[in-house]
Amino acid sequence: MAAPFNPPSTAGKPDVPTWVPPPAPTEDLDYAKLHTIDLALVDSPDPAVVVQLVATAKEAIRDDGFLYLVNYGVSLDQLHRQFSIAQYLHTNISEADKERLHWDPQSGVYAGYKPPFGWRTIKGKPDGISQFNFYDEQFQSLDKVPTCIHPFMDEIVAFCEYLTRSVNRRLLKLFSRVLEVDDDYLWNHVESHSGPINEGYLRHALFYPFKTQDSGMSKGLRMFGHTDFGTTTLLFSVPVTCLQIWGRDQQWRYVKYSPGALVVNIGDTLELVSGGHFRATRHRVHSPPESQSTFERLSLVCFNGSRGDLRMEPAWDSPLIQREGCFESQGAYKEFQALRNQGHAIPTNKEWREISIAKTRHPTDDPEKSLKEVVVDGVRMLEVVHLGVRVLQPV
Repeated sequence: MAAPFNPPSTAGKPDVPTWVPPPAPTEDLDYAKLHTIDLALVDSPDPAVVVQLVATAKEAIRDDGFLYLVNYGVSLDQLHRQFSIAQYLHTNISEADKERLHWDPQSGVYAGYKPPFGWRTIKGKPDGISQFNFYDEQFQSLDKVPTCIHPFMDEIVAFCEYLTRSVNRRLLKLFSRVLEVDDDYLWNHVESHSGPINEGYLRHALFYPFKTQDSGMSKGLRMFGHTDFGTTTLLFSVPVTCLQIWGRDQQWRYVKYSPGALVVNIGDTLELVSGGHFRATRHRVHSPPESQSTFERLSLVCFNGSRGDLRMEPAWDSPLIQREGCFESQGAYKEFQALRNQGHAIPTNKEWREISIAKTRHPTDDPEKSLKEVVVDGVRMLEVVHLGVRVLQPV
């Protein structure tokens, strides 16, 4: 059994106001019906329990690409401490640090402080979203993080290390079993292993309520529909209900709050490595329902990254892939396969994630005439091309 999270002491540190989760929505919303995985069962001594767990995981990641993860080793109090630190960062970051640590997404990474003015390096239209993104460089030097959280960096580092080295490793063990390969196959051959956050990043995000004059922006969208480019994304469930996923029935549905749970989604890398057996599902951030329209939404997300030099190919030694083949109906796998069939080298993971970040579209962007609208299976889509790979997003 995996050891539970054991965070550093809080003794002698500045007082941090406790984060209080806001109330859940009162509306009867259309929620996605997601599977729940009990991660503690991955090491069960009962083979029948493990077989059932693998079967549930296989169904979840093939059909939905999203799932709830529970009993992963972090208590609710420990999790709320991390939210309290994130809240402290957004409340106390100085204007000087905002300027000094200003992000540059056009460079291909989100590292640093994002002001609430769009998703470009220069100031854009107000979007009401502030972030601080911790990459490996932020963990290498205190000069790279806001001064106000220097006393708490040991806690943030320990939290990241537990998420990447314990939670995500056990999750990849389960997914390796779905592929019918060695337990550490995905960990050893796909996942990166450098620093507390590897080649991914940790995000402390704060969504402010829309101002009246901005509420009509893109019909209440805070972030466009997209897929993540890494291996797995670990999002800690919060009461303010904004996350929506795109179902196979071509409908957007909210993801329901589950206290203490992780909302896990599959990234492009695992869809490609699995030959389309795992689904990288489009998702977006929408305004919350009316009962939560005045609430701030604090969000903690761990984006796990694969090895930057890896060119994403199916795991051909997987008995599952050998037996059932690859699924070209899926988005990422289908598009990468088309590039491969043309005789072109597919992008490395590093190239793919950097172009995905640099070319991110956001509701605050001015309309771009270069965007092409196409109809796929009766659904209107926006089409863009990154490094020869077609990317489709629902209109």
